[in-house]
This record gives sequence, structure tokens and C-alpha cells, in this order.
Amino acid sequence: MKWYLAKLVYRIICGEGEHTPQFDEQLRLIYADDDLHAFNKARLIGDKEEDYFMNNMNKPVRWKFIDVSEMHRFDTLMDGAEMYSRIYELDDAETYIRSTQNKAKHLLENGINQLILLN
Repeated sequence: MKWYLAKLVYRIICGEGEHTPQFDEQLRLIYADDDLHAFNKARLIGDKEEDYFMNNMNKPVRWKFIDVSEMHRFDTLMDGAEMYSRIYELDDAETYIRSTQNKAKHLLENGINQLILLN
């Protein structure tokens, strides 16, 4: 058995779908015998987790599973191993850098607060 990282893609459709197309990309860990079983298992998860509900404005929201767009097998798991990488090209580098640093600050503060609560 091997570990895989699968990217599942969902389309989010609100109301009649007359809005800018919205997609959710989810990274999922899959444990399977081989590539084919991992791919099929990821697809089953995607199908199973499609959703349909009414939002707070009483409009239907549908999460429609599109498919598995990427699969990466991990031959070994080790501390610090790269699991995923994506390169962005953005017009405003400073805003992206600031946003990344703010997210890191928030994660650090939450970790410190949890540690304080445990002691």
C-alpha cells in the first residue's frame, strides 16, 4: 500500500449559476495499492462528497464534483517532504507577500494560544 495526494475539483453553483464560475480544489490523502486504485478511490470520495443545500438567502447551492485533476504518489513519507507545489503569477506581489505573512502570524498566534491553554 502507498500514500497518494489527490486533487479533487468541485464547481460551486449558487442559484441558477448566473455568477462568476467558482471552483474548489481540495488536496486529499489517499491510501491504496496502486495508481489506479488510488485514482478510483479519489473519484469515489469526490462523488460521495458532492453537496446540495440552501444558503442563508434561501437559494440552492450545489457542490458538483468535476473530477480528479492530479495524483502524486509518495514512495516514502519523511519530515519536511514536499507534498504539493503550485506557482502563481500575480500582478501585485506585495499584497500576496503581506497576505502570506499575515496568515503565518495568525497560525503562530493560534499555536501559542493553544499551548497556553494546555498549560
